[in-house]
Amino acid sequence: MSMIVTRHISLDNDCIRKIEPYVQKHNNNFSAAIREIIENTGKFSSNSDTSQIDNSLFRWMLTETDGFLIPDSVLSEIVDKRLMNSMSELETFLNNRFEELGWGINIDIKYDSDSSPIDVLAEIKGASQKTRLVASLVSHFLVRNSSGDSPLEVKSVVNSSNCIRVELSKSNRNDGQKSLVKFFGYMDEPVKTIHTRIDFWKKILERHQLSNYNMVTVHRNYFEDLLASKTPMGEITIENMARKPITEISLGELLILIKDVYETSRVVDRVDIDKDTIILYHNYRNQEAIEKLKKSLFSLLETNGHLYDAKSTANMLVLVHRPDIGLKINEIIDNLRLNHSRLDQELILFIAFLKQLKNIPDIPLSLTSLGRRIGSSLMQEYESENGVHNWDLETFRRVFGIIDSRLHRVSEWKLGDKSLLYTIRKCNLASDGNSFDPYICQTAREVFKGALAYAFGNRAEIETKKLLTRGDNFCEVLIRIP
Repeated sequence: MSMIVTRHISLDNDCIRKIEPYVQKHNNNFSAAIREIIENTGKFSSNSDTSQIDNSLFRWMLTETDGFLIPDSVLSEIVDKRLMNSMSELETFLNNRFEELGWGINIDIKYDSDSSPIDVLAEIKGASQKTRLVASLVSHFLVRNSSGDSPLEVKSVVNSSNCIRVELSKSNRNDGQKSLVKFFGYMDEPVKTIHTRIDFWKKILERHQLSNYNMVTVHRNYFEDLLASKTPMGEITIENMARKPITEISLGELLILIKDVYETSRVVDRVDIDKDTIILYHNYRNQEAIEKLKKSLFSLLETNGHLYDAKSTANMLVLVHRPDIGLKINEIIDNLRLNHSRLDQELILFIAFLKQLKNIPDIPLSLTSLGRRIGSSLMQEYESENGVHNWDLETFRRVFGIIDSRLHRVSEWKLGDKSLLYTIRKCNLASDGNSFDPYICQTAREVFKGALAYAFGNRAEIETKKLLTRGDNFCEVLIRIP
């Protein structure tokens, strides 16, 4: 014989909020809701694996696990992978599971096929911190256990008030795993990396904090170029991030990578991208350092196949894309290949072209590109016509002596064991005795550097003894090949 005892009780708002999901489940039958809560309490208290956790501690645990994927082994214990064969059974199981836990979570899964879906929309409603964890769990389960023929990928995650909508669709296994990391597991790799060398990363973080994030972190090769007084490009870091050569990266992608690398390495304070214009903000005071930074970016963009002009202010560099100059350079290179005797004429025409253009504050950068491409083109053409397979200093001296004659220069060469002293006694192209054009002079120097780089790559070392200046016709450099 059962006995029903009626009592009056009082509940605060927090208790009412916790009971509400059970009341709704039993169609507003408060007594039935209370009975289920009591039954569940009995189940949990008799289960030795169930532990009571303080609400404050539980909320902290939810917050701290955000950005981490649930380990596969734990996921397997929570949800049987066979439930992937029926979306309706999976939905029912998950709702019952979180109802038993008293989380107040409701899961609604829409799909195009119950057994082998290729489009899934999961809607999770409830307290925001809990819905985030459940959305991660559901997404992880669906991606991990989807069939090999129809692997799922998380396409979007939309957060709204107490609700998360996750859209998944057919993709491939690799992209599916990447999507989990992107939306739910973005902290896994950083934390794993820190744990592998925790003492190292602790010191790095301390130094950044102590310097107020004025530390600069660059690739060893970049730093080596700085020590060797070369212009570093930073292409190694960018190529590693893009996982392809710099020449195969689109301009739009390259600009995003430049912003990422230059800001996170702290080489500059901030990088803004406006269409294909680059604006760098920095705190450098040394003008030589600013010039090297500018040339570094110019060289990087030139290697990518794009010419830029740069304008410097006190704490800002502005690089503007100039495809018109690139087209002109290509035109000149094509003309040179057709008729080498027009070299000096094409150089002069190009200088005239540059002088007529407006808003080019740093013409020498464009001349650098023109000169080096001409030098490389000339050597390549000679190599092809004369069957040259291996370049040495004697071969280089002979070939560039021919180029000098076309540039109307009088030059002398002194060949050593592993060195070559190159002296220009007269250059009618840059100076006629009365006037001196530094732009033409620089272009001619860059032709020489381009030819040298083509013949010997980065093995050639150049020591400048004397540069041609206004009022004289004397220029001398020493070339060493280790």
